[in-house]
Amino acid sequence: MMEQKTLFEREDSEPLAARLRPQTLDEFCGQKHLLGEGKVLRRLIEGDRIGSMIFWGPPGVGKTTLARIIANRTQAKFIDFSAVTSGIKEIKQVMEQAEKNRRFGEKTILFVDEIHRFNKAQQDAFLPFVEKGSIILIGATTENPSFEVNGALLSRCKVFVLQALKTEELVELLRRAVTDERGFGRQKVEISEEALGIIANFANGDARSALSTLEMAVLNGELNGDTTVVTQETIEQCTSRKSLLYDKTGEEHYNLISALHKSMRNSDPDAAVYWLARMLEAGEDPLYIARRVTRFASEDIGLADPRALEIAVAAYQACHFIGMPECTVHLTEAVVYMSMAPKSNALYVAYGMAKKDAMNMLAEPVPLVIRNAPTKLMKELDYGKGYQYAHDAADKLTNMQCLPDSLLGKEYYFPTDEGVESRYKARLEEIKAWKKSH
Repeated sequence: MMEQKTLFEREDSEPLAARLRPQTLDEFCGQKHLLGEGKVLRRLIEGDRIGSMIFWGPPGVGKTTLARIIANRTQAKFIDFSAVTSGIKEIKQVMEQAEKNRRFGEKTILFVDEIHRFNKAQQDAFLPFVEKGSIILIGATTENPSFEVNGALLSRCKVFVLQALKTEELVELLRRAVTDERGFGRQKVEISEEALGIIANFANGDARSALSTLEMAVLNGELNGDTTVVTQETIEQCTSRKSLLYDKTGEEHYNLISALHKSMRNSDPDAAVYWLARMLEAGEDPLYIARRVTRFASEDIGLADPRALEIAVAAYQACHFIGMPECTVHLTEAVVYMSMAPKSNALYVAYGMAKKDAMNMLAEPVPLVIRNAPTKLMKELDYGKGYQYAHDAADKLTNMQCLPDSLLGKEYYFPTDEGVESRYKARLEEIKAWKKSH
């Protein structure tokens, strides 16, 4: 149920994001792939056929809001539960109340924010109540639930992936905040479309961040009679960043990441660090940059320096652990390392060639010799017959065929002489020579 305000609470004392929290699906911003007309989640909500589910997505995309809308729509008791402050004792107390509610025919939706923070024992405490139907569990997480949520609990929940909001969706939300009476509709606010676009770009897909920035900009706007004027300069002061670094169409976002990638590829650490700084100081998500650097480590360096991937993943984890602005030095370390490392795109090329064959030959059977044979019938059908266990061979090599007949002799990986990949090249030549002679 929605929490009632006391007599002494003023509605406009709440943050803008709280005042504008959508009450219905039609007010909800974004997630058209789930909530558009005829889409699966919308049909489940409108048909009151909601089961336990997990919302996985970045901050500020509406996970909590959507859970509240579902609770209102189904007339269920809504319990907001924090994985940060609650233990097994609190879980059991809530479960007992939910069980009582069920006996009186009332549904209970238990919303668990940051469910990935619960340990195994805490997650297991939910299981019997989810199975009995005492509660409808809605978990929210910014982490991959495959790794962070117990398999037993995960198998009883439908996972819905929520996406970061698009710039145009955030602009629409900000526009509504200026005109809606729950927002700034009761006062005159003058703000340009370009300024709304700047705020939307800085928010990086986070509605809460966008609304908080708008609220700060309006509160610090220039009074002109009874009108509050929000200028670009005001927005720059509120964000502590220069807005001209990213244009409102988002094209500069792609231009800058391209510049970073190509500077690293061209072994130019100075240029790479400059483009890194341009992106971070413009408000880019450091995790986005870390993901691109991780891709670069395998696409453009690969086995020429296998340590590059370790450095990239470590930088991503560092960004995740401590965030901005402290993680700038970790990204700088990774970017300089990538720039200085020997380059090879052999892995990128190998996968591209293999992908083409895989797509054109989807029906190629796995050779019987390398199939598993866990049942008697499979053994009778010659699954695994003639399999040669390489560890038992003197040279740890066999002449067993692992490709389908139609691709026999096909090669995809062509190592270069760059860095330590030259060692892999020499080893591959030895392997090929051995197989040719046997």
